[in-house]
Amino acid sequence: MTAEHFSEPQASISQLDFDYIRALVREESSIVLDDGKMYLVISRLSPLARENDFPSVGAFISHLQSAVHGELHTLAVEAIATTETSFFRDLHPFVEIRDTILPELIRTRRDTSKSLSIWSAACSSGQEPHSIAMILRDRFAELAGWNLQLLASDISRRMIERAQEGVYTQIEVNRGLPAPYLVRFFNQNESRWHLKDELRGMFRFFRQNLADEWVAVPPVDILILRNVLIYFDMETRRKVLRRVRRLLRPGGYLVLGSAETTLNLDQEFVRVRSGRTVFYQVSDGNGD
Repeated sequence: MTAEHFSEPQASISQLDFDYIRALVREESSIVLDDGKMYLVISRLSPLARENDFPSVGAFISHLQSAVHGELHTLAVEAIATTETSFFRDLHPFVEIRDTILPELIRTRRDTSKSLSIWSAACSSGQEPHSIAMILRDRFAELAGWNLQLLASDISRRMIERAQEGVYTQIEVNRGLPAPYLVRFFNQNESRWHLKDELRGMFRFFRQNLADEWVAVPPVDILILRNVLIYFDMETRRKVLRRVRRLLRPGGYLVLGSAETTLNLDQEFVRVRSGRTVFYQVSDGNGD
């Protein structure tokens, strides 16, 4: 059997196959797939099925159901969990982080710890943390000599490897990346753009399932958790937000997606509007 014999790139899968996959994904990642996401399962698992020489997505799922839980199950969950991303996605949160949040945090930390920590959770292929790195390098030279802890994580090992590599296609750099930043922070090699080493070394990347315990994450000043909570059930959302409260340093900020909120999930957060963006802070300045 070879990849050329793959016969189901756009075909449907059975309801039983879909139910199996969404049960697997929920068990492993706490991500909830509703009934309308069958197309997503097909599109995300098609490349994985093809790479592993299965003739169809259905055949791949049948193998998962009959096999002992192993590497392919993990890869399937990671493929489903991978989220859309781009450089400076939605722009406004990055503008406010650059113009308001970072200057405020620098003022408050300058006379005390001279430390700043940022965690980009669910970073996918790395455009989000690399966008933050470009902002820091471009606008905040005064941070030289500070203790900077810049972290980025994702549930997918493949995405972490891509983020660490820092290599992007022309289409990817065309999505949201300002031309001056492309020229300044990337080198072109044929049709690929390679992030320069001065930025590649700024963030520490690691694998983290946000539904599991957070064991290697220090207190942070900015926690970017955009477009993640919407995929969790209510219990998991509340659990994640409780952990956020414990992790945020006094005066720190939580950044959620535009369709996300802490309302009716955790009353210890307060909304802070800055420009066109809403951020969240712990009401008493610390977690429970």
